Amino acid sequence: MPVSVFDLFSIGVGPSSSHTVGPMRAAALFSHEARTAGILDQTVSVRVDLYGSLAATGHGHGTLTAIAIGLEGVHPEAVDPEALEEALERIGSTGKLAFAGSHPIPFAADEIVLRPLTVLSRHTNGMKFAALDTSGTPLLEQTYFSIGGGFIINEGEEAADTDQSRPVPFPYNSAEELLQYCRSMGMTISEVMLTNELTHRTEDEVRSGLLGIHAVMEDCVRRSLTREGVLPGGLNVRRRAKTWFEKLSQEDPDFDPFFAPDWVNLIAMAVNEENASGGRVVTAPTNGAAGIIPAVLYYATTYLPRITKAFQDERNDAIVRFLLTAGAIGVLYKERASISGAEVGCQGEVGSAASMAAAGLAEVLGGTPEQIENSAEIAMEHNLGLTCDPIGGLVQVPCIERNAIAANKAINAARMALRGDGKHHVTLDQVIETMRQTGLDMSDKYKETAMGGLAVNVPLC
Repeated sequence: MPVSVFDLFSIGVGPSSSHTVGPMRAAALFSHEARTAGILDQTVSVRVDLYGSLAATGHGHGTLTAIAIGLEGVHPEAVDPEALEEALERIGSTGKLAFAGSHPIPFAADEIVLRPLTVLSRHTNGMKFAALDTSGTPLLEQTYFSIGGGFIINEGEEAADTDQSRPVPFPYNSAEELLQYCRSMGMTISEVMLTNELTHRTEDEVRSGLLGIHAVMEDCVRRSLTREGVLPGGLNVRRRAKTWFEKLSQEDPDFDPFFAPDWVNLIAMAVNEENASGGRVVTAPTNGAAGIIPAVLYYATTYLPRITKAFQDERNDAIVRFLLTAGAIGVLYKERASISGAEVGCQGEVGSAASMAAAGLAEVLGGTPEQIENSAEIAMEHNLGLTCDPIGGLVQVPCIERNAIAANKAINAARMALRGDGKHHVTLDQVIETMRQTGLDMSDKYKETAMGGLAVNVPLC
């Protein structure tokens, strides 16, 4: 179990973790390797080739501009959206970027070579970088793959470089193994995950880190609720969150539970509108599904009396337990299947996020480990086969509304599971394997290529 909760919940910019965050991270890594190799002064240009899904929807997902910023040595965790816009304007107007942060070279995003029909053997999200000298000879070449959720791997690597590199006390590769730890140790799923996290952080660091992640989620919502107009990219999709917030605030000033689904819809859409505009979001576990967990967490902290009537420390404890449990389930999807829409369709993004959110909610509702596992299974079972067919290659339609639907589906999954005793016919392990197999069988037209589904049946104008 090499994945940490902080690998799954990382801070970056929109609109896509695999197509924006991952390529920016890869470009920044390449620039660092060039500096380490001592070749900056000899480098006169950098050639970039994108393959498969990255090439097919690179324009709409902001891949080209993300790479430009990454080549300047900027990492997605540290980038400020306003500073990002200023840097892109500078690069566009001057035709130059500061390679590795200091070495000026000519660069134009539209000169990146796109090869949508060529898929490298390791993953459909492939990219090659080459630093060239005056004769066009490569001084350094690297191939990277963006495998979902902002994770990247080098060609030849077995797995992504994750935060959790040391052995953990409770390693697990299946939900059944996770449940066995809970039964034998008398622990909750969040306690198992916390114990593993303590191998490389103190408990205070884990707690403050997760509360910091939650604060970024809330800040993302606040920003979105103040913004109007249309989303970038040419589809002219109107931002609805601000208007909905104003209307809901008038209709439901006292947070009547009757309006709970409306508020959940609003939070999920607000996050994903901010993501679509290139704003700062938390991968949860991907950018395309970033609104689901914040929306379900909002439901938990707004409508569950055991949390809303608790003291602040108890409320914070519930948030931490929610995210730890969600992370524990996310590990299974990342390790046993995929969270990449380009690899398994949207079931790997929205489906995984709904499953994680359902588990987190079941935890703070007081569910047993078996009920939590059941809630995660229910949420994914009813997202199996979900395709990724964004219109115009933009993370807008159907992505924004899909997050809202999935958030309410996650809440329903948790509530259904808590009505039972944890015994059920389909296990979480079985549904994850089914999702993986379904992804393998799914046509590439429905894997974030904008070559099928809504992407070809809805006019762009």
